[in-house]
Amino acid sequence: MTHYDTIIIGTGAGGGTLANALAETGKNILILERGEFLPREVENWSPQQVFQHGRYITPDTWHDGQGKPFQPQSHYFVGGATKMYGAALFRLRPQDFDVMSHSDGESPAWPITYADMEPWYTQAEHMYHVHGNHGEDPTEGRWSQQYPHPPVSHSPRIREISDDLTSAGYHPFHAPSGVLLNEASPFDSACIRCNTCDGFPCMMHAKADAEVIAVRPILGMPNVTLVTNAEVMRLAYDRDLRRIGYVVANVGGTIKTYEADTVVLSAGAANSAKILLASGIANSSDQVGRNYMAHNSRAVIAIDRKPNATVFQKTLALHDHYDTLGSIQMVGKSNAAAMKGENHLAAVCPGWSLAKIAAHSVDFWLTTEDLPLPENRVTLTNTGDIRLAYRETNHQEAAGLYRELRKILNHIGAAQHHVMDRNAFTGMSIPVAGVAHQAGTCKMGEDPATSVLDPMCKAHDLDNLYVVDASFMPSIGAVNPALTVMANALRVGAHLSEV
Repeated sequence: MTHYDTIIIGTGAGGGTLANALAETGKNILILERGEFLPREVENWSPQQVFQHGRYITPDTWHDGQGKPFQPQSHYFVGGATKMYGAALFRLRPQDFDVMSHSDGESPAWPITYADMEPWYTQAEHMYHVHGNHGEDPTEGRWSQQYPHPPVSHSPRIREISDDLTSAGYHPFHAPSGVLLNEASPFDSACIRCNTCDGFPCMMHAKADAEVIAVRPILGMPNVTLVTNAEVMRLAYDRDLRRIGYVVANVGGTIKTYEADTVVLSAGAANSAKILLASGIANSSDQVGRNYMAHNSRAVIAIDRKPNATVFQKTLALHDHYDTLGSIQMVGKSNAAAMKGENHLAAVCPGWSLAKIAAHSVDFWLTTEDLPLPENRVTLTNTGDIRLAYRETNHQEAAGLYRELRKILNHIGAAQHHVMDRNAFTGMSIPVAGVAHQAGTCKMGEDPATSVLDPMCKAHDLDNLYVVDASFMPSIGAVNPALTVMANALRVGAHLSEV
């Protein structure tokens, strides 16, 4: 059996970023990825294949709290969930690291502060080629360096909306976006600013995902080994030594074992909890799998009086209501093919085809913080499958954010009575199947009695086990968690480089 310095389980925002951070140290690294490389094919950009047929969604069956089976919107590929993410790379706000009160309870404080994370946010923004403009959003925290690239420019219609919001006293800002553009040319050399960042894989490899940015650049290094199609089943625990002795994985139907000085788990919040529960480890606090969060989110279409010819729409965000209600962002531009089957849309605009609705749509994504409830948790069925008991929280705030959006529409030329919900997860049971922002199942904290991980994301109960996916997050804030996971992985990587 080959002995490694470090085994990393998972290649997404956490695991992929960490692998990249450790590769230059010379440590002998094994990366185990459950999926394969996502193929570059014409279906990458097909709304029918991606949304209607779920071509890239796992065939796994999970169960809800009542035991009802469902298909989670999970994607197992090199790069993890970032292969399908919208590349919206926001920092949490400083207040997100402190106790915050909500209608359904309190969001807890973190054992680290925004100031602790700020250098790693900066490093992650540069690593993932984030385009934005620090200083536009009054809710953001201190920043030590400007984004490495200027913001992705608004289309003419989105620029008008931004100007109208500013005139009305709001503070719109350029949404930070991880895309690969050639800034020296008026034309993009890689990213063509199409409408496929949000929810699609990028055929051009121009989306700053963990495969493109973190994993591929290190695969030629002699100290890095990637094994795909390797589903980790359990971690074997040496109780006397308080260590993981070896990792057991199903590699293409063959059971294999691997050992290392340090094991890093980054399989996604639900699957990391599953592995720990199946292994019977790191759970003296009874917190593994608990405190699951996924955001209270809503996709909304507003029908613009003017045609909206925008292609790349995710360039604008609004945080005027962040502290009390949540975040308003743009979401990928609607098209008729992706809306097929959503008959309620045509009912709002009698006589309009889906194509005409899409041509006049302005599309928003509303995000309200979800609370870490102990009863929102991952457990295992008798057959070892994931059971996810979950109910959304803070519906009062989510409803308030929706009402604020309707007020905003008065200022941008969209009719209030022409506002519709989009089904962002076609054919799935929502909210439980919408696991794109899953977090919190192995929260970090100072007290081993109430948390799974210490502030450096090492398991309290073991000396060589770390967790760096969004499991570690004590709270989730109201913005996409990807950049926080990336920044934290760099923080933990700096620590592991010296271990």
